[in-house]
Amino acid sequence: MTATRLSPPTSTRSPLQIPARAGVREWLALAVLFLPTLLVAVDNTVLGFALPAISRTLRPDATTLLWIVDVYPLVLAGLLIAMGGLGDRIGRRRLLLVGIAGFGAVSLLAAFATDGAHLVAARAALGFFGAMLMPSVLAILRTIFADRTQRRLALAIWATGFAAGAALGPIVGGLLLEHFWWGAVFLVNVPVAVLVLVAAPLVLPESRMANPGRPDLGGVVLSMLAAAPAVLAIHTIGEHGFSVASVIELAVAGAAGALFVRRCRDLPGRGRRPLIDLDLFASPVVRVSVLANATTMFALTGLLFFAAQYLQLVLGRSPLEAGLVLVPGMVATILAGLGAAALARRFPLRALVPAGLGLAAAGYVLCTRLGVGSAGTLLLVAAVLIGAGIGLSETITNDAILAAAPADRAGSASAVSETAYELGAVLGTAVLGSVLSAVYRAAVEVPADAAPGVALGAAASDTARQTLGGAVDVAAGLPAPAADALLGSAREAFALGVDVTAGVGTAALLLVALTVVLGLRRR
Repeated sequence: MTATRLSPPTSTRSPLQIPARAGVREWLALAVLFLPTLLVAVDNTVLGFALPAISRTLRPDATTLLWIVDVYPLVLAGLLIAMGGLGDRIGRRRLLLVGIAGFGAVSLLAAFATDGAHLVAARAALGFFGAMLMPSVLAILRTIFADRTQRRLALAIWATGFAAGAALGPIVGGLLLEHFWWGAVFLVNVPVAVLVLVAAPLVLPESRMANPGRPDLGGVVLSMLAAAPAVLAIHTIGEHGFSVASVIELAVAGAAGALFVRRCRDLPGRGRRPLIDLDLFASPVVRVSVLANATTMFALTGLLFFAAQYLQLVLGRSPLEAGLVLVPGMVATILAGLGAAALARRFPLRALVPAGLGLAAAGYVLCTRLGVGSAGTLLLVAAVLIGAGIGLSETITNDAILAAAPADRAGSASAVSETAYELGAVLGTAVLGSVLSAVYRAAVEVPADAAPGVALGAAASDTARQTLGGAVDVAAGLPAPAADALLGSAREAFALGVDVTAGVGTAALLLVALTVVLGLRRR
């Protein structure tokens, strides 16, 4: 079989030989690479279902509870670029193994946390080790699939890990919390981590940059100072609106980002390798692909944010039933991703990516018709369209980003793609979540009296106005007439919020689709 040598090794091992066409070993390697992706995606969604139990058991204050949720994506996004560069230097497989071992070990610590601060620290550590996983996975995939047609198919299969994890998170969470304590949502990570640790050394090749030179520690610090405050600012604005804190966070992120770009431009002139090769962004294909990647995650996380609440609190479905409604969307992502590998041989990126974003926009249009009396079928169809659009678009864009990067910089290129994913996910929750919350608060009508002659307390009234979940909790302590009135108004207000939010999501998807078309109009 013909072999293609990607780069000379930096160790005493024999040269890495990658077959021009992937065989059984490479496809087995893909199966192993799928597992960390699934693990991280499930971890992103399953925690939400455990928060009520965590609140009852650990009794964290509101700020600590917020950090339990937010610290993971904050650390993850801040370290992705640095970890991508580290994998290029020390070896992508080595970094993957360190990351999965740490992820499994810290999951044990999280499961048995004794207070809120302990759990915040564990979630931060999960973000640290999670940042090692995703750039390594994509970089190894780029290395072992030299044939571009096979690589597109492999990317399609890999990408389903995100959709599968997002859909399985509610199902897994619902099942575990029905039978076990909240720590079980973290313990489920451990056997998967052990499986990867056993299988990865058997089927994954090691690869690294041939002559890495001195590490760019300044670039590492600047990349963290650019990404982490940006994510934190988005969270802050999404939950509290613009404030002095969010402006400072954005200013730090902007200044660090500008210095990081300048450093990446200057270092090659001094004979050193920067953390990211900015020549990668000289291609308009890469630029629009990164934008499209962020947008697909924006759409997916936005859907999951309102769909879970709508199905459970408006339509009265259980967590397990709500998760099952979203499963067809996961299947659509898989099928569309597999189809994208074949379609890419006949149609260009400038046609396929806007088509995928358009499909997702069509799904969001259906979501504008959701109401209190709607059947779950309408949301199921919407999830299928959104899933199909995401599967089609991200398979093509990930391939474009990886193909544009030299093999020895695959880790850095993968980190760029993954950072776009994380920023898109944060924006999806922050932007669409803020729109939904604003509409809900403006539309909900809270009864003045809990009972004839008995005023509803200010604290209870404020709780009901903040979220639909809060209204449900308040209604549980009210007599039937007042409870029915509050629940009816809250559900109508939330359904209206979903309609408006879906309209904003539709506009965002169509705007990016148009940007892709215009950005590649001469190609």
